[in-house]
Amino acid sequence: MTSDPQPAKQPVSAALAGPYGHPFHPILVTVPIGAWVASLVFDVASRLVDDPDFLARGSMWLIAIGVLGALAAAAIGLLDLLAIPTGTPAFRTGLVHMSLNLAVVLVFAVGFLWRRTGDGPHGAVSWGPLLLSVVALLALAVSGYLGGKLAFRYGVRVVDETTQASGFQR
Repeated sequence: MTSDPQPAKQPVSAALAGPYGHPFHPILVTVPIGAWVASLVFDVASRLVDDPDFLARGSMWLIAIGVLGALAAAAIGLLDLLAIPTGTPAFRTGLVHMSLNLAVVLVFAVGFLWRRTGDGPHGAVSWGPLLLSVVALLALAVSGYLGGKLAFRYGVRVVDETTQASGFQR
C-alpha cells in the first residue's frame, strides 16, 4: 500500500526542479560550494608561493563561477521552497536557508569586485578579501546545515517512507 506524497515532497515543476524523490537543487549546489572552497585554497596558496599571480586570478574566477552556479541553484531551490506549506517550521527554516545563501552570494560578488579593482589581482591575495571569503564560507556552512535539516529532518523533496521502503525489499 503506497501513501500519497506530502505537498512539500512534490516538486512545483518536475521539469525544472527534478522529479519526485530526485531534486536537482542538491546536485547544483556542489558547483558554488566546490568553486568557493577551491578559491579559498587558492587564496591561502597565493600567500605561500613565490609567483602568486596565477593563484590570485584563479581564485577570482572561481568566485565568479561560484556566483553563477549559486544563482542556478537558487532558482531551483526557490521552486523547492514554494512547495513547502507556509507557516510551518520547514518553511521558516527554508526562508533562513535561502536568506543566508543570498547573503553569501552577495558577499562573494562583493569579493569578486574587490579583487577586480584597478587592473585586477596581482601578488598574493590580501587579507581583506581572504577573510571575507572565510566569513562567507562559514555562513555557507550554517546554511548547508539548515539545508540538511530540511532534507533529513523535515523530508523536503524526499520520497515518502513507503516509497523508500521499496528499496529495502527483496
